[in-house]
Amino acid sequence: MKILVTGAAGFIGMHTTERLLARGDQVVGLDNLNDYYDPSLKEARLARLAPHPQFRFVKLDVADRAGMESLFAEEGFDRVIHLAAQAGVRYSLQNPHAYVDSNLVGFMNILEGCRHARVKHLVYASSSSVYGGNTKMPFAERDSVDHPVSIYAATKKANELMAHTYSHLYGLPTTGLRFFTVYGPWGRPDMALFLFTKAILEGRPIDVFNHGRMKRDFTYVDDIVEGVLRTLDRVAAPDPAFDADQPDPGTSNVPYRVFNIGNHDPVELMEFVSAIEGALGMTAQKNFMPLQDGDVPATYADTAALNAWTGFAPATSVKDGVARFVAWYRDYYRV
Repeated sequence: MKILVTGAAGFIGMHTTERLLARGDQVVGLDNLNDYYDPSLKEARLARLAPHPQFRFVKLDVADRAGMESLFAEEGFDRVIHLAAQAGVRYSLQNPHAYVDSNLVGFMNILEGCRHARVKHLVYASSSSVYGGNTKMPFAERDSVDHPVSIYAATKKANELMAHTYSHLYGLPTTGLRFFTVYGPWGRPDMALFLFTKAILEGRPIDVFNHGRMKRDFTYVDDIVEGVLRTLDRVAAPDPAFDADQPDPGTSNVPYRVFNIGNHDPVELMEFVSAIEGALGMTAQKNFMPLQDGDVPATYADTAALNAWTGFAPATSVKDGVARFVAWYRDYYRV
C-alpha cells in the first residue's frame, strides 16, 4: 500500500514508518521539523529512514491548506496514519494557539484530503488525556470524555468528534487511537523518561510531581506501533450492535472506531524512577513537587476493545522498556 505518515520525523512516526517499510509498504513521510524540541533529533530519525527506497520525505506543515490539498491530489494514498500534532500538556498552557493551528486546522486538512482523495482508512492519534477529570479506573472507550483539563486534551477530543462527522457524512473509515504515555528509544526530550535520564547522568535533581503519587500506564513504543498497524489493517466499520438510544462513544453506526492503546498496568512514578535508577546504576536526587495544572493523577487503559478488534494487547514491562531506552540514550549521546 501507499501510506501517508504525518509526523514521520517524530518519535512514534519514525518507529511506525520503519515497521511499514519493513513489511513492504510505500511510505510518504510528512513533517514540518519545528523546534518544539531539538530538530537535530528529528533529523537523526529521518536519517534512519532516508536510505530506504520505498520512503520519501516531504517537509510540510499539516496546517498549510494549499500544500496539503496538493499533496493529496498528487499522491493517491491508500491509507493515512496521522501522527503529526502539537504535543505536550504543559506547553499547551503557555502556547494554546499552537494547538489550534496543528491539532484542529491541521486535522481538518487531513480529513478533507482523505475525503477528496477517497482514502480507504484514516488512523489518527488521539490521547489518554481525553479522559481528563475522570476517576473511574480503568479508562474505557465507552466512558464519557467531556471534562478535559488541558487545551491539548480538548483538541484531541475535538479530533474524535471531527472524525465521526466525516465518517457519518462521507463514509470515511476512521480509527482514533488513545495513546497512553508512550516511551522508548528515540523518545521525545520533553517526556519524563528523557528528562529524568538526562538529569541523573548530569548529577542534577529531578522534579517529581504530585510528590511521587502519580500513576501512569506507561506503554512501550513497539507495542504502540503494533497497535497502529493492526488497526490500520482492519478498516473501521459500522458496529451492528450500536444503540443510538444508549450510544457507546467508542463505536458508531458509521465506519468509526476509537481504541485505547495502553499497557493495562499503571505504575507509580516512584517505581518508574526506580527502573531508571536501576538501568543507569545511579541514584536520583529528587525534588518533590505538587501536581501541575493540566496534569491528571493517574491513567489506566482498559484494552479489551483493542484486543477484541485486533487480537493484540501491549505487554512490555517498564523494567525492560526503560532498560532499552537507557541503552539507546547512552549510545546516542555517548554518555
